[in-house]
Amino acid sequence: MNGSELKSALKTGKRVYGTMFVTARTGRWDHTIGTVGLDFVIVDNEHAPYSRSETAGWMRKLGASGIVPMVRVPIPASHYVTMALDAGAQGILAPYVERVEQVQEVVGAAKYLPLKGEALHRAVTTGEFPSEETRQHLEERNRNNVLIIGIESTAALERLDELVSVPGVDAAFVGPNDLSIQLGVPADYNHPRYLEAVDHVFDTCRDKGVSLVIHFFSHEMAQPWIERGICFILYGSDRRGIGDAMKQDLDFLRSLEA
Repeated sequence: MNGSELKSALKTGKRVYGTMFVTARTGRWDHTIGTVGLDFVIVDNEHAPYSRSETAGWMRKLGASGIVPMVRVPIPASHYVTMALDAGAQGILAPYVERVEQVQEVVGAAKYLPLKGEALHRAVTTGEFPSEETRQHLEERNRNNVLIIGIESTAALERLDELVSVPGVDAAFVGPNDLSIQLGVPADYNHPRYLEAVDHVFDTCRDKGVSLVIHFFSHEMAQPWIERGICFILYGSDRRGIGDAMKQDLDFLRSLEA
């Protein structure tokens, strides 16, 4: 699967499944990644200490395994978006957007690379390109690029309709940890205030034809939203998956003690 195929799958209501890498390094176990059944992987450059070369290594490995390689950039800025795309990313998660101008900036970088400067500003804000041939060329060149914007604050919730209405946004991302903290209910993902906020994002995205991504940390957290129809499934991380699997195995083995 590539980015264009992933977008097409989401438009038809097909579910895609992925996870986030925060600790894994390329090495001799790389070949196992392609056997898991992942459709996409987001390599975290916001909170994890991946270097540019390590990120580029993962982009090549994931792409060769038939997995759509994505990057969560440190901040919603074109500089980081273009670096990730140059490294081979086919998807960008731009975290913590709160202003339309931020969304326009990452849309320009993700969807119209390598257009720059005033020409890029006109393309993003007015839809004016140097020529029709240029527009077609840029759309074809960037057809695989998936853009996700992070809705992780009360300010983003207040401007949600404007943010997801910017042409070029493929999906909105709910970061449960950050959003719950801003809502005053840290890590309480069953609190009515948190659920009401995510309901609002869900309904708005559906109305705008934008996919919704929620970072799920448990089966119990994921099940109700999948049953409601979310198709872009981001579950756990490499660190959480290894830890949870090992704990389950050890708990089972200890249960066999006489």
